[in-house]
Amino acid sequence: MRHKNTVIGYFRSGLSGTLTLTCLVLTAATATAAGPLPSSRTTHPAPPGPAHRALAARIYHGDGFDTCQAPDLSTMDAWLAHSSYRAIGVYFGGRARACSSQTNLTADWVRRTSASGWSLLPIFVGSQSPCVSGANKNPYRIDTKHPDAQGAAEGADAIAAARAIGLDPGSALYLDMETYDIRDTACTTATLKFIQGWDRQVAAGGYLSGFYSSADSGAQHMENARLAGAADLPDALWYARWGVAADLTTEPSLAPGAWTPDARIHQYVGSATETHGGKRLNIDRDAIDAPVAVVG
Repeated sequence: MRHKNTVIGYFRSGLSGTLTLTCLVLTAATATAAGPLPSSRTTHPAPPGPAHRALAARIYHGDGFDTCQAPDLSTMDAWLAHSSYRAIGVYFGGRARACSSQTNLTADWVRRTSASGWSLLPIFVGSQSPCVSGANKNPYRIDTKHPDAQGAAEGADAIAAARAIGLDPGSALYLDMETYDIRDTACTTATLKFIQGWDRQVAAGGYLSGFYSSADSGAQHMENARLAGAADLPDALWYARWGVAADLTTEPSLAPGAWTPDARIHQYVGSATETHGGKRLNIDRDAIDAPVAVVG
């Protein structure tokens, strides 16, 4: 499913997966003309306490991609001019982040790409589930004795890393949790505690908590937790299911009304090579209806 590129301002209600929309709707053309979208941010004071605060944020509807290294500015400009993409996932922190150099991902890069019309999806690859698949993530597994405290500590790290590159409060920060065995109860219990600790810390810092995982793993786990009435779940869900149509409404691991409206991303193709404006990248393709970064 391909979506019209649209940016919407909203306030977080404090209920996981529930977003209360404002009346502000900007088309992509309007957003570009308006600059870095200062009008999408609220001037209302936030009530005390993370569970009841009102957060300004931006919702992006449309085509996006994520790639391991943030591309240089010339590539970003070429793709903006010659492709349908207007959102990019960037790996801004986390101890398990594979592409750790990120020489292009600076505060200036964030400011300039946002001003030109890009929406950013910040991705934090922190500690991984104790039953994570893939040996490359095993050294970064969650401490099962203190998962909630570890999650909170890494949430604080995510806030510091976001602030360092100019991602303002109200930005959605997406915790990347690679595929894990959700049949292992002890593992899922520790994983959920870590995610909840991370979510609470990110929310306390004034940011929105997002979560990325495979549809049949982390996304299914979050849906199971939601149905069980768990607290402190992610505000937005980014799930990977490849080899199917780009569809945000018929994911079998999620109830139709879960993480709606404006709180889903579907990564529907992995490791695709595309060239636009003479600039070539290896990317994952994403259909997006979810909160993105707030910059400037």
